[in-house]
Amino acid sequence: MLTATRVPPPSSLDAMASRFLLALCLVLLVLGFEAQAAHVPQQDEVTDTPLLSQVQESLLSYWDKAKAAATGLYQNKYLSSMDEKLRDMYSQSTAAVSTYAGIFSDQLYFLLKGEE
Repeated sequence: MLTATRVPPPSSLDAMASRFLLALCLVLLVLGFEAQAAHVPQQDEVTDTPLLSQVQESLLSYWDKAKAAATGLYQNKYLSSMDEKLRDMYSQSTAAVSTYAGIFSDQLYFLLKGEE
């Protein structure tokens, strides 16, 4: 006689396997960084300052380049019709919010004040 064993659905097995794989990768990554940090010799603070300034300068240059590229894209792709649609949506949404805020405040006042 065959006995039926309960097997979880395939989707739950995939989820469990992916979670296990993710946890394993994270553990290996942390262990790798710990092993690498053990072999790095300690440096004096005097030599760290130029490296820090170089990293700061490179990050600032990347930021300036990204900002210039974004500004250029915005200026090249600026659409007045899109701007007009956005302004119209903003005015309609603020009008609706102010209306509903007024209704809510009236209801709250009536709830707190009660009938006289």
